[in-house]
Parts: sequence; structure tokens; C-alpha cells
Amino acid sequence: MMRLLILPALLALTAIPVGTAMQLGKPAPTKDVWQPAKTPAGGTPWSLLQQTKLNDRTDEATMMIYTKPSFPPAVKALNGKQIKIAGWMMPLDNGLKQKHWVLLGYPPGCPFHMHALPNQFIEINAAVPFPTDESKVHVVTGTLQLTGYDESGIFYRLLNARPA
Repeated sequence: MMRLLILPALLALTAIPVGTAMQLGKPAPTKDVWQPAKTPAGGTPWSLLQQTKLNDRTDEATMMIYTKPSFPPAVKALNGKQIKIAGWMMPLDNGLKQKHWVLLGYPPGCPFHMHALPNQFIEINAAVPFPTDESKVHVVTGTLQLTGYDESGIFYRLLNARPA
């Protein structure tokens, strides 16, 4: 009879994940390593662009989600202005150089985070081709255009972009 009572208790104990068991009684150390690219001197921080609110709607016929931006005044003030910003390249074409690509505020390919939201990337239309390099942070200057009113999901475009 005693063995029958011990078996469920042992099964319950083995159901606790090892990591949790090791941390019982102690707070787990936490540090989010998924950080935006550092703001270059005189640059625009991603924290500012991320203040843009996402207004989602679902098309009932297709169940597609469409998103429009709601730009705060500080972001609206940047429309049509020259900005400098840093981020990672997501090429849109095969090739050694890119004139049309996406600048990501956060490192690409992290399996523990969702894909970039519309307020975390910028479509780049470059005046000069950039060498294709997805592994380094690129610092880019150009004229910021606020977009997305057509529910395209693209809120920002940098025109006449160049390496900074």
C-alpha cells in the first residue's frame, strides 16, 4: 500500500522541469539580450520609432490582418527630415549589393522572439548600393518618409539612403 502512494509522488516530482527545480527558492537571473541596434551619435533611436501604435483590423472574408500606424507627434516631426539610424540588413534580392532592402532594428533570426513589428523596421531605398552583409550593424542616413496609411504594414521608408 505504501509503495502505491510513493509512486504518484515520485511521478509528480519528476514532472518538474530540471531548470525549474534548480531555481526553486531563488529568482532566475534575467537579462534580455535581444536589444535594438545602438543609436549612433546624432541618430534616431528605435525606442522613438517604436512609439508608433499599431492599429490592426481583420478582414472577415480572408482573415488577413491589416495594420495602420498611429504616429505620435515626435515621430510625425521626423517626416521628410534627414535621419541617421543603425540596424541589421535584410536583403530583398540576391546579390553582392543592395539598393532596396529592409533595415531591422533588432538582430534577425532570433528563435526566441517574434518577427519584427512594423514599427521595428524601415524599408530602404538607397542612392548608392550597400554591400550585402546581414551580420553587421549598418548605420544609414536618408530622408524618412512615414507610410502605412494604405495598411501595407510598412510604416517607415528611408529615401536617398546612404551609408553614414
